[in-house]
Amino acid sequence: MAVKLKGKNKNGDTTERELVYATAKYVRVSPRKVRLIADQVRGKHIDDARSLLQFSPRHAAEDVSKVIESAAANAEANHDLIGDEMVVHSIRVDEGPTLKRFRPRAMGRATPIHKRTSHITVALTPEDED
Repeated sequence: MAVKLKGKNKNGDTTERELVYATAKYVRVSPRKVRLIADQVRGKHIDDARSLLQFSPRHAAEDVSKVIESAAANAEANHDLIGDEMVVHSIRVDEGPTLKRFRPRAMGRATPIHKRTSHITVALTPEDED
């Protein structure tokens, strides 16, 4: 999916930039954990985001990396853009459905376990040509 983004450049001229999206749904990581990684790569060039995610110790970095790579592939395959010359315009992490389980405890009790899921959406845009 692509959306035209209208804006103004430094000269005051109206410009159109294309947003390219990719989404991963029902990822079995808590949204809070994924947002920590998403905040680090938001607004960065795709090469910087790749290197940051590659060396991140967090498990969610792998999932975010896959979505960014998917968005870059969408840009090349569907919109005739160069995937390596993109910028992470926005990255959104929404909460998916929660799997509810119970864990047995002492004296016949049970406590709830919430296994949270995430929906990760990435929007890439071509970098500015200044």
